[in-house]
Amino acid sequence: MQKVSDAMRCTIAFVSKPVLQLVPMLDFSRQYAPLRQEILDAITQVCDSQTFILGPRVAAFEMAAAAACSTSFAVGCGSGTDALWLALAAAGIGDSTRGSRAIGEGDTVVTTPFTFFATASSILHAGARVVFADIDPRTFNLSPESVDAVLRTGAEGDVKAILPVHLYGQCADFDGFRALQSGRPELLLVEDAAQAFGASWNGVPAGSLGAAAAFSFYPTKNLAAFGEAGLVTTSDAALAERARSLRSHGMTRRYYHDEVGWNSRLDAIQAAVLEVKLRYLPEGNQQRRERAARYDQLFQGAGLVASASGATVKEGLVLPWTDPRGSHVFHQYVIRAPRRDALREYLAAHKVGSEIYYPVPLHLQAALKDLGYKAGDFPHAEAAAAEVLALPIYPELRDDEQQTVVETIRQFYA
Repeated sequence: MQKVSDAMRCTIAFVSKPVLQLVPMLDFSRQYAPLRQEILDAITQVCDSQTFILGPRVAAFEMAAAAACSTSFAVGCGSGTDALWLALAAAGIGDSTRGSRAIGEGDTVVTTPFTFFATASSILHAGARVVFADIDPRTFNLSPESVDAVLRTGAEGDVKAILPVHLYGQCADFDGFRALQSGRPELLLVEDAAQAFGASWNGVPAGSLGAAAAFSFYPTKNLAAFGEAGLVTTSDAALAERARSLRSHGMTRRYYHDEVGWNSRLDAIQAAVLEVKLRYLPEGNQQRRERAARYDQLFQGAGLVASASGATVKEGLVLPWTDPRGSHVFHQYVIRAPRRDALREYLAAHKVGSEIYYPVPLHLQAALKDLGYKAGDFPHAEAAAAEVLALPIYPELRDDEQQTVVETIRQFYA
């Protein structure tokens, strides 16, 4: 076999080595390093116990998570998407046989078009009908006023539930949504809290604001597993019992199936990791808030911010707005930016991480074309999709890295 020259080795090494970002969008290693031994000890305990699916470690995490969310019950499951489906199905929304109806049929659930796809797909998988309403342009969350307009028209049939999303870590306006329940006792509020563990509204934790809530512990989340994991929270004993049955093929007794469920059981290793991380989450969320405040100061100091009340991106960057009734946990720090796509390319060229959450609103996604929506139906959501840019934010982000992010953006606009 021909020998590889030293020069060729250098070339191969150079090509194989990943390009390091000057400021990464996220760095898992920084959170893992100080918790490494504690996490490994917890995983070792699971391995020694030989109980890998559900069991005492899952029950312990469920109890700790329920306490953190001020709910009576928590039900661990396989992912945040499954948590959404379980919350809806256990609440009696749609058809629990998981997607047995076509698009446009079944119970109606109103939600936002500006969110991750799972919000809508979980409604469809529950056998319900998706109806969208526009967002509040300040918070990016589902607008109660827009939902009210849907309810008043009556054109969308009998609405069974509203599914607000606590986008980017900020709770949706639950004062407004509770007002919509007035005179409609059958109308359910179910929270998509996938990005908001630790957030609150008027001092009430996300997860306990509605009849049920769904959380995701995808590795990028504030409370993050080492793989896929999710959770349903509720204070309704019957709803919790049904969610537990549905996550295990509709079983309440082993091998006795009361209905058609699904296999979505939380594994004990993920629960062990999450139980360790949950103890440090309040501190981490506070550090995120501090990082967000520092970004605000740096952008203001750089003269990049649209200063007028209600300003648009035509006048400069629009920084995140926090509703004073809530406590934001800044899963993402999202700005509105002039020439957003060109700015993102410039940041990437200068090795500064960024991301777009989300570039295409759900009502314009090809998979949901049968819902019958068109461009222009939800102008606030469509404007957000064209302007939002998420910047690096996590508890371990350094001051100098934030300065680099802001300075790079200043250079772009200069």
